[in-house]
Amino acid sequence: MGIHRIGLVVPSSNVTVETEMPALLHRHPTSQFSFHSTRMRMHTVSPEQLAAMNAQRERCVMEIADAAPDAILYACLVALMVGGPGEHQRAESAVAEQLATGGSEAIIRSSAGALVEGLRALDAKRIAIVTPYLRPLAEKVVEYLEAEGFDVHDWRALEVADNAEVGCIPGDRVMGAARSLDLTGVDAMVLSCCVQMPSLPLVDDAEREFGIPVLSAATAGAYSILRGLGLPAAIEGAGSLLRADLASMPA
Repeated sequence: MGIHRIGLVVPSSNVTVETEMPALLHRHPTSQFSFHSTRMRMHTVSPEQLAAMNAQRERCVMEIADAAPDAILYACLVALMVGGPGEHQRAESAVAEQLATGGSEAIIRSSAGALVEGLRALDAKRIAIVTPYLRPLAEKVVEYLEAEGFDVHDWRALEVADNAEVGCIPGDRVMGAARSLDLTGVDAMVLSCCVQMPSLPLVDDAEREFGIPVLSAATAGAYSILRGLGLPAAIEGAGSLLRADLASMPA
């Protein structure tokens, strides 16, 4: 089997997804991956800049298609969730249609859609989330997830507007927010509801501490890509979601 090419469409100020996604998928026990990015200009996480960023999507998709990827991840969760319920489905369909006109058969995923997919795979109904966003944007994320059928029991917004600063939020601040959540009856926690807020080294330890499945935008994205490519969701040290197929893997 050859190397699977993964295309990433990312905000220009994002650095974390290009760190965490390779770190995750390079741990896969049977498959190899390469990563190729294209960027949409965005510095401040605001409705205006998110809309301007989304307007660059068609150009970015055309650019990444030249690399002939097997899968493309539209890697900005809040940019789609601010568009209202179902926006990830509309965006993924639009990208797939654009690619099809050029003959590409790449699978299309988005961070927003992947998070929904990952939560459903865990059969999570009552959830808690940590976001880096300003409160009005965090409320949009909560509303989006609730429109997808989840009960967002508790949530935290760290209120960081500068996207470059989001990429530097320390793990102890993320965990502090997680520890302040009311987890009564919660089925799963989204430790980082953003591909730019680093959390990958925290996920496994957080699961042990809180005693519930813990995922992030990054682990959900990796899960969705693996499933879309027909590969086992089998990665050690990244939470329950990516342990789904480990037991069935050859030793």
